[in-house]
Amino acid sequence: MLLTLVPAVEGIAATVALAVAAVLSRSLTPVAGGVAALFGSVIVVLGGFAFLALLVLFVVASVLATRYGFEEKKRKNVHEGTEGERGVSNVLAHILLPTGLVVVAGFDPRLLARFPEIVLYTAALAFGAADTFASEFGVLAGNARSILTGRPVPPGTNGGVSAVGEMWALVGALTTGVVAAVLFSLSEVGLPRPGLLIGVAALAGFLGCQFDSVLGETLENRGLLTKGSTNFLAMLSSIVVAAVAVQVAGGGL
Repeated sequence: MLLTLVPAVEGIAATVALAVAAVLSRSLTPVAGGVAALFGSVIVVLGGFAFLALLVLFVVASVLATRYGFEEKKRKNVHEGTEGERGVSNVLAHILLPTGLVVVAGFDPRLLARFPEIVLYTAALAFGAADTFASEFGVLAGNARSILTGRPVPPGTNGGVSAVGEMWALVGALTTGVVAAVLFSLSEVGLPRPGLLIGVAALAGFLGCQFDSVLGETLENRGLLTKGSTNFLAMLSSIVVAAVAVQVAGGGL
C-alpha cells in the first residue's frame, strides 16, 4: 500500500531518526545506518508502518542480544564489531530481501498479494531473529557441535550448534511471528489468518537458521561464502519455505 504524501514524509522522518539513533548508540556503523535509513524508507512508503515497526523491533532485539554478555564474548573473541555495532554487510544481508518483497508487492499486487507478502516478509525477519539469537546466546553456552558431524567444535565456529542456541533460534522465529501477527492485526492492513502467519514464520525462520549453519560449515569455512552472503542465502531459503507453506495451506501467492 503506497502511502500518501504526508504519512510517507512522516514515515521517512521516523526511519531516518531511528537510523541516527542506532548510529549514535553505536548499534550500527554510520554507513550501515545510512543504508538502513534508505531501505527502511522504501519499506515504510511502499508497505506501511507495520512493516517498518516489525523491522525496527527486529533491530532492537538484535542489538540487545548482541550486547548481552558482551564482555564474555570479547574474552572468547566471538563478539560482533568492536563494541557490538553492526556493519553495512550485515545490514544489507538482512534488509535486501525484505525490502525486495515490499517493492514487488507495492508496485504490483498481482505479483504478490498482501497476505503472502506479510507472511514472506515476516519469515525473512524470523530467520534474522533466529540466526541472531542462536549466535549471540549460543556462543555463551560453553559447548557446540558440528551440525553435520556432531563433533565438538569451539563456540562461535561456523556450522556449530548447541541445545541453547537451537532453543533461542526457535524463540526468535516464533516471537517474530507473534509480534508480526499483533502488528498487522492492529494495522490498517489487517490480518485474516494470524495463526498461519505465526506457524509459517516459526517454521521458516528456524529451518533457515539450520540452513545457515550448513552453509557456514560447508561453504563459508572454505572461503566460498562470506558471512553476509551466507545470511542472505539462508534468509532466501526461509522465504522459499514460507512460500511453499503458504501455497500448501491455501494462502495463495
